[in-house]
Amino acid sequence: MVPDGSKEGQGANGVAVLYSGGLDSAVLLAHAAARGEAQPIYISVGLAWEEQERAAAERAVRLMPVANRIRPMVSLSLDMRDVYPPTHWAIRGEAPAFDTPDEDVYLDGRNIALLSKAAVFMARARIERVLMGTLAGNPFPDATPAFFRAMEAALGAGLATTIEIDAPFLSLHKADVIRLGVSLNAPLEATLSCMQPRDGLHCGRCSKCRERRDAFREAGVRDETRYAAVPPR
Repeated sequence: MVPDGSKEGQGANGVAVLYSGGLDSAVLLAHAAARGEAQPIYISVGLAWEEQERAAAERAVRLMPVANRIRPMVSLSLDMRDVYPPTHWAIRGEAPAFDTPDEDVYLDGRNIALLSKAAVFMARARIERVLMGTLAGNPFPDATPAFFRAMEAALGAGLATTIEIDAPFLSLHKADVIRLGVSLNAPLEATLSCMQPRDGLHCGRCSKCRERRDAFREAGVRDETRYAAVPPR
């Protein structure tokens, strides 16, 4: 269940959803669309897996419930390959090992880049509120309520408009999100949460695949994910 503290109003022009086509953002999009007009925004920054991720994101949108409330996915780009070196694991497409902690897959300034690009689009589209699928336990400095409030102030001032950043899943874990997704009939099997997918399949060998496998088990929901390799036990 989404916490009572999450905002519900969508605004006259709907709400934007930072959308990657992964489990969390897909359920967030379904949750938003159940309440009104939702605008999914996919932002490419030049990471190795994005071509397959974007294809999965588009496929999942087509399978969403209440699709009439979901606007066509907007695909934006903000190339970070002049900041991350060619040797960076996310540029090479070689994710850290299966059992590594979240800290090992930290991407410097990711939410700063995504929110900045999305906010310019939102200002032009007159959308005032954006949703992010940040979950409980996220250890990164750009995923805290204090950071979101600071970005609201900076983006709103710089664009001379209102920008609200909401993370309604901030007290939920991935298993909670899966259960919510089931209740919303979100197409969980069509989502892609993998840092080195192979021909549209989850690799089964990266820490995101581990998180996905473990979350389905914890949620008590059958995992329909297709893995290129069976995830280690």
